[in-house]
Amino acid sequence: MSSANGERPSYEQAREELADIVRRLEAGGVTLEESLALWERGEALATICQEWLDGARAKLEAAAPDQPD
Repeated sequence: MSSANGERPSYEQAREELADIVRRLEAGGVTLEESLALWERGEALATICQEWLDGARAKLEAAAPDQPD
């Protein structure tokens, strides 16, 4: 998934675009074809956001000292 300049969007960019897509879908007024395209883009953006969050979690876990069980 790439942004307009050919790079992967930041978490904030992906989240903002995803929120815009949700607003457009909730507002209605788009064709079925447009709705499907927006849905597919939203799914891709949600995946990007999750990848960013998973990466951040992994960094935190790697930096945290081992916790006794």
